[in-house]
Amino acid sequence: MSEAPGAGRVAVVGAVSWNTIVLLDRLPDPAPHMQFAEADWQTVGGTSAGKALALAGLGRAVSLRARVGDDAAGHRIRDALGRAGLPLEGLRAADVSERHLNLMTGAGERVSLYLSSPEAVDEPDGPAAGESVLSDAAAIVLDLSAEGLAAIEESRATGAPIWVDLHDYDGSSAFHRPFLEAADTVFCSADRLDDPEDFLRGCIAAGAVLAVCTLGAEGAIAVDRDGVLHRVAAVPVDVVDTNGAGDAFFAGVLDATLSGLTLDAALAAGAATAAIVLRTRHLHPVLDDVLR
Repeated sequence: MSEAPGAGRVAVVGAVSWNTIVLLDRLPDPAPHMQFAEADWQTVGGTSAGKALALAGLGRAVSLRARVGDDAAGHRIRDALGRAGLPLEGLRAADVSERHLNLMTGAGERVSLYLSSPEAVDEPDGPAAGESVLSDAAAIVLDLSAEGLAAIEESRATGAPIWVDLHDYDGSSAFHRPFLEAADTVFCSADRLDDPEDFLRGCIAAGAVLAVCTLGAEGAIAVDRDGVLHRVAAVPVDVVDTNGAGDAFFAGVLDATLSGLTLDAALAAGAATAAIVLRTRHLHPVLDDVLR
């Protein structure tokens, strides 16, 4: 890349949503019963919104491409993201906005119910829409979504490094495979992997330059292009809500990498960024004043 380290804009492609969060003392049993909520609130959701907000909070220029409907949820999403300082040019029309109902516990357990989801699209709206977001990006984030899947070949054509977050990939899901195959840098969680380190080493052997796995409260591990294993501890914090913490960790590592930091320093930056988000019930503290 011709840009100096730290100068590059990140393009994030994926999904945003409007979420209703319900905090419970325990997740519901699979049987008819009554249960009282400890709290509930509405907020912006979606892994791509979380990454974009975290990157912008770190001072990184960012573009966000996602589908948002012309409905009440879509208006709330646009208003919140715009007031939070994110550019809205990449938000494109959809038949309906994505909405979730997230049942949460204080320990971070979650059941996500998809109330609505935009239909998959085969083609971008047009060359201008794609160029405004992906062209000249220092890095492209492709999140698991129909929008991210449709942008894989377009992203490859730019020559920018592609960062992918596989979330709770089980090592075999067919939907995740195109994202994994396109990725220069791979992130995942350990939730459904029998041997996270072995999976990371497999990613490097397949051509990735960096593979990272988050371990929740135990921090994260990473394997670099030389096969060296790195570890980082989680930053101790009084947790308010775990939504968006993984996206913030991802954003912190990406921002630090583009700024020229070593991998160990980048992992530490990711842990620090995640800790910031764990202290708020929204995807980022900037939304605390936006969504009251």
